[in-house]
Amino acid sequence: MGTKTERHFHCTACGRCCFGWLPLTLADALRHAGSFPLALVWTPVPHGTKAFAVSERLGFTLRLPNRKQIAVTIAPTAYIPPSFPCPELSAEGRCRIHEHKPLRCRTMPFFPYREECDQAEQLVPRKGWACDISADAPLVYRNRSLIDRSDFDHERQALLEQATTMRVYADYVIKYMPWTVESLAAVVQKTGGNVITSLSSLVTAIRSLDAKGVASRQLGVLQDYAAKTAEIPELVEYHRNYVGWAKEMEYLAGAKQ
Repeated sequence: MGTKTERHFHCTACGRCCFGWLPLTLADALRHAGSFPLALVWTPVPHGTKAFAVSERLGFTLRLPNRKQIAVTIAPTAYIPPSFPCPELSAEGRCRIHEHKPLRCRTMPFFPYREECDQAEQLVPRKGWACDISADAPLVYRNRSLIDRSDFDHERQALLEQATTMRVYADYVIKYMPWTVESLAAVVQKTGGNVITSLSSLVTAIRSLDAKGVASRQLGVLQDYAAKTAEIPELVEYHRNYVGWAKEMEYLAGAKQ
């Protein structure tokens, strides 16, 4: 694998990382609203942890009722059960939208919600993944720096540019859905986890978004995933969310007058 300061990596297109949640930029989420079931994933980071600074830049800070300060990122996310493949993954394990795939997929395995100097762990394949990390694979990381940083920088910049919008959304949610702060506090107390909110709350909060158009594209996707998860006991929370969010999208799309 090279020296301790060097990391090699090559994607073998095994498709095994194309399962479960996929955090997206807002632009990518809206672009693929007709394919991915979408939600907003809030990730709290306590003050003093190594991810706090980058989370503050990409998100916002919040003081909890116990006076502790946290940084919170809000990621538009393809909200897919971990056992389910990406809807754009073919039966042969290939991406059907490779030329137009989201920035998150292009940047993999690097992760812009971490500092550049804290990316080494991202280059360790998860169990079952067939990534090539041998010395024969391309050198991608050295001395805690990316060798080719173009995709990483592109995704990071997109996240920085959408941060203002996400802060407006956060203000809206905290005002009209105050239970969200309590949920974030509970997650911090458990030392890990996320809080999930619906895409409908985002398009309602951000008036510049085409709420009716987004809702029309999401409705069928959510109904499809509700049907797929209906008889799977371990996915009851996913099913409940899909059903509830579909009703919200139906209203926003104007399907019910």
